[in-house]
Amino acid sequence: MNRSAWILLDTETTGFIAPVFVVEIGAQRMFGWEPDGAAFRKLLNQNCEIPPEASRVHGYTREILERDGEPAGAVYEAFRAYAGDLPLVSYNAEYDLDLVLLPEWKRLGIAPIGRAGFCALRLAQRLLDPVPAGNCKLQTLRQYYRLPERGAHTALGDVQTVADLMANVLRPIAEQRGLDTWEKLTAFASEEWYPSRIAFGKHKGRCVWDAREDATLRAWLDWLAKSSNARSAGMGRWYLRNLERGRQTEGDFAWSAADAQRADAQRSASVTAASGIVVYVNPEAQRLAPLVAAARARLAELETAYTIEKSKTDAVQAALFKKLAEHYRKRDALRLVVSYRKKFLDSLLRGGEEEAEQAGAEFRQAKAQTEREYDETAAAMENKRELSDAEADEMSALWRKLVRLHHPDRFANEPGKLETYEKLTSAINHARDTGDLAALREIANDPDGFIFRKGWGSLDFRDGQQIAQLKRLWESLELEIVRVLESTNRLRESAEYELAQLVEKQPGLLDAVAAKRIAALDAELADLKTEAARLAAEIGELTGEAAPVS
Repeated sequence: MNRSAWILLDTETTGFIAPVFVVEIGAQRMFGWEPDGAAFRKLLNQNCEIPPEASRVHGYTREILERDGEPAGAVYEAFRAYAGDLPLVSYNAEYDLDLVLLPEWKRLGIAPIGRAGFCALRLAQRLLDPVPAGNCKLQTLRQYYRLPERGAHTALGDVQTVADLMANVLRPIAEQRGLDTWEKLTAFASEEWYPSRIAFGKHKGRCVWDAREDATLRAWLDWLAKSSNARSAGMGRWYLRNLERGRQTEGDFAWSAADAQRADAQRSASVTAASGIVVYVNPEAQRLAPLVAAARARLAELETAYTIEKSKTDAVQAALFKKLAEHYRKRDALRLVVSYRKKFLDSLLRGGEEEAEQAGAEFRQAKAQTEREYDETAAAMENKRELSDAEADEMSALWRKLVRLHHPDRFANEPGKLETYEKLTSAINHARDTGDLAALREIANDPDGFIFRKGWGSLDFRDGQQIAQLKRLWESLELEIVRVLESTNRLRESAEYELAQLVEKQPGLLDAVAAKRIAALDAELADLKTEAARLAAEIGELTGEAAPVS
């Protein structure tokens, strides 16, 4: 591997609906595990519309591409000169090569460039198995392994992040497993393989290796192997073959097998003497305890950052809502009138006056419901504000306490306590998402009292010292870390977050945004009034009475 040359590439496109057009291509020539020479990056002007949802992700608009982009033919000729006949590797080869580049080259009449290498995503999935929650999203891994931030969702930025991941995370694991040549690595990434942690169904989150002792899980795998769906059956048979072989090689149930081996090897107690007393010390528990502590610290850090960023985003949305609320209320009320006047007419012509009157009753219920929802939203928005510096500092301390309450698997076999734990978790998440600092403070400072006052029973939040318990706690904390990373990424990719960032830099921007939206709402209101009046006149002509829906 160390003497092999290849190309690492990525694309940004117009989306997932064919035909897909490339708007940016980024690449890096590699020699072994390291970048070799200058990177390649080009913007493409293909004179096509960029859907807003795609533009929001990568930031390119038609105007930007018309200004800075180059003709597709010229870009690909330059890329051919850069890549030559080297193998092409992408973090999602099925998309970048099979669904994007090869169809685009065919559409443009361009001969294929380079040759197929391996899929870096499949390599990561297998080498890192079991990844928390089965998640190998590039930006999640970047944050999880604390790799440098390179410019997410730009082709070159993602190429550089994959290069960081390969060199710092995947290389040591691959070399430890003897994957030291290009041929071995390519074959490893291409072999039939399925993740050790089940990602769907009633056993979601379970490790397949547990089927050695769990008859229910083993029966489910037998059922899967007999599925009428060829793909599902193939997956089930693959799992069963590996279980029958007792396969414990790295990369196939790697962590669960290693943990089982460690547990078997450490059944004999080790002891230390302290003040003349023999104290039982389990080496595996000693190994897991700092992992649990580190995971808790990381989770608290991420939850704090998410809560602070969301409070800023929600504060801007609340300010915008206050400026636009009455306009939206009038707009939605008129939309309702138009919708139900149409329904009234359809019912009148199809079923007569009695059926039409039912449409009127439904309208009155819908109107009352809409007004209640607006009042509830307005009340909720009143409490949305950005946290002060002092509150942000307190939030950090609160989350350090709150993450110690994370014990989902401890109550898995006690339905009553599990229900209480789920209620507590829901209360914490609701308080976080609504910015209810008082509720977070109440739970963090006295969780037992909070549960008692709610009448939910009681929970024991001590960690315990059983190896299996500590291992499950560590794994569930890792899963929670990934969940918060994903929530943070979704927030940062939202239009609401983007607006909050812009308003922070340009305070007067919010008024300009509000004015623009008010103008659009006023135009829509005018059209709705015209349509409502036309429908009212039609109803009057048919019934001789005023429209009952108003």
